[in-house]
Amino acid sequence: MSLSLIGIIFVQGYYISNSISNKENNFNFTVKQALIHVSKKIEKEEYRDHVIKVRKLLEQGIEVNKDTTAIINLYIKQENQANNETLVYRNAILEENYKLSSALFDIGLDSTSIKKIINENETKIYKTSEIDGKKSSDALLSQIGKTEDIMYETHYENFAYRKPIHKRTSREEIDRLLKLKLLQDGIDVNYEFAIYSNDLATKVQTENFELENQNTLGFPIFSGDNGNSNYKLLVNFPQRDKFIWSSVLGMLGLSVLFTSIILIAFITALIQIMKQRQISEIKTDFINNMTHEFKTPIATINLALDSIKNPKIIDDKEKVARYLRMIREENKRMHAQVENVLRISKLEKNELNISKEGISLHDLIEDAISHVELIVEDKQGSIETELMATKSSVLANETHFINVLVNILDNAIKYTPEAPIITVETVNVGNNILVSIKDQGSGMSKAATKRVFEKFYREHTGNIHNVKGHGLGLAYVKRIVEDHSGHISLTSEKDKGSTFTIKLPLIS
Repeated sequence: MSLSLIGIIFVQGYYISNSISNKENNFNFTVKQALIHVSKKIEKEEYRDHVIKVRKLLEQGIEVNKDTTAIINLYIKQENQANNETLVYRNAILEENYKLSSALFDIGLDSTSIKKIINENETKIYKTSEIDGKKSSDALLSQIGKTEDIMYETHYENFAYRKPIHKRTSREEIDRLLKLKLLQDGIDVNYEFAIYSNDLATKVQTENFELENQNTLGFPIFSGDNGNSNYKLLVNFPQRDKFIWSSVLGMLGLSVLFTSIILIAFITALIQIMKQRQISEIKTDFINNMTHEFKTPIATINLALDSIKNPKIIDDKEKVARYLRMIREENKRMHAQVENVLRISKLEKNELNISKEGISLHDLIEDAISHVELIVEDKQGSIETELMATKSSVLANETHFINVLVNILDNAIKYTPEAPIITVETVNVGNNILVSIKDQGSGMSKAATKRVFEKFYREHTGNIHNVKGHGLGLAYVKRIVEDHSGHISLTSEKDKGSTFTIKLPLIS
């Protein structure tokens, strides 16, 4: 079960870790695509605006030193004697250079050149005739074609190379395009961006941008035909981790919830198994103790009966009476033990009828002491009372509460190896009365004080049965005290004695 649980936790952790890693990769990929889109969009818009501006200038005739150069002139002449026709074909490629004032483009030069490439083709057909021995040609057909192509790219590259970055684009334009693209791709989180030139910051950046090598993503902007660029558009997301984790938070929460349920169930099962094991051990001890407790009285009764059967004893009335008293006492002892077991069982089933009446607690204490007084005297001990409570009226069942006090006193006697010295004190605290029963016996460990009121529990002493009992007396005491709306506590120290304290509410 432990290996399975560890395996489940490991698999879920691995799955969640992979999910987060995939989310990070998808996030980086999406942002990279957005940067590419913004970079290309800005370049296209700049090139478009530049072409429109140049066309307008050319249309307005703002030009200086127009220079036309023939690059290629191709002539083809073909005569057809059958019908006296001559075909002449000309194809020419011309280059026209225009010089425009650079002030119109704000690039810091005196002038800037624009090239126009013109392609002309001309086809003419002549009719040849001979009059008075002289040839003459008349044009039957003349067709001229012309195409022009202005070399914007070359001029744009020169223009863009010399213009500062903050005049080519703006923070507002980048922010507008980037925000729109990220929202389209499902990323709604704050970001900071900047354009860097050869690892140096430019004027185009947001106020809070900080260059972080691990979390900053970038893509070149304003790259030429060769793909090289001095500028890079960089962006980072201060709340990047929060955004990524929020996407897996629901799955993570459910995983933690179900894993916690399994873990709690597993721990609970282990605790129950341990408790059942402890209960099994306690019950085994209880059976052993009960066997020991019954073994002595039964042996005593058998011996007494065998003695009575002896012809020499049966006629001795005094000895017979003595043996009968022994049988009666041992029978009472076994009966009392059986009653304790039945009492606990009835208490747990709420079948024990406990009727209460107003009574003086001091009177109950005196009655309880009288039950054990002879035993204490026989062991050459003493019971001292300090009944200092001025109010002692409580609502209690006389029989059961006397049993409570007798049980505690009996324990004090049994667990004192030498002459028992017991002190019983009472004192009023508010609307309650406290009863303290203190002995100078062997005491018990801290672990035992926490469990001493459990049913069947006895402090482990191996197979030594020097103190008779079966672990039911204090369990019975606790149930009766609680049934009287009271509270019982124990303080004890090994080899220094124990003190039981009972608190009961007073009645007027």
